[in-house]
Amino acid sequence: MPNYPSRISQSGAADEPTSADMGFATVDLDRERRTGFPEVVMGQGKTPEQIGLITKRIYDAAKVVLVTRSTKAAADQVRSLVPSAKFKASCGAIWADDRGIDPMHEGLTIVSAGTADLQVADEAEITARLMLCRVQRINDVGVAGIHRLLTHEETLQKSRVVVVVAGMDGALPSVVGGLVAAPVIAVPTSNGFGTGLDGYAAMLTMLNSCAAGVSVVNIDAGFSAGYQAALICRAASELHSD
Repeated sequence: MPNYPSRISQSGAADEPTSADMGFATVDLDRERRTGFPEVVMGQGKTPEQIGLITKRIYDAAKVVLVTRSTKAAADQVRSLVPSAKFKASCGAIWADDRGIDPMHEGLTIVSAGTADLQVADEAEITARLMLCRVQRINDVGVAGIHRLLTHEETLQKSRVVVVVAGMDGALPSVVGGLVAAPVIAVPTSNGFGTGLDGYAAMLTMLNSCAAGVSVVNIDAGFSAGYQAALICRAASELHSD
């Protein structure tokens, strides 16, 4: 079993339940012990009432919770049960964090190609911050004005991992990959014209990147990118603390 010295909660001890059967959902209360972060709730397809009850159960166990792809109605329901919960309408994220712990993992930079990509980048940032990463943002530096990106080269080269969010032609991750020694996590977005095929064109460009350090997550999957990047930062922090 991996050891995570920077984990905060020790949930899942022998005298604690590992799951909660709520009838419509079975909440995984052991996930933080296994992976270092509690179960994340996918809001899409769930009612506000279901989201509220699931979120409250996770929050009660961990004092931190994240819901993705949700709505204001669900956020209002969550806030009635967890008053400290916050909501970002652009990406549909609901979260609460009352652990009282400052971010401890350094080195994550999130780059977005255009303003239209910000909501996906926001989802990645919220996820990574809840996983105790400090996050730097570089916005609106797409390849059509490549000089904008190059002014941030020093910041990029100091990063331990870079998340690059881009739609349209999806070329930006390859460019960033050619500038840095760190892993680059590419996030294709569904922004673009007809032949962009709702993000498929950007995804295929990223999958065919000639930059060796680029990996790709699903279309519009800011959460997946933020989570993976946070795991990399956490591992790097633990390595440097030994």
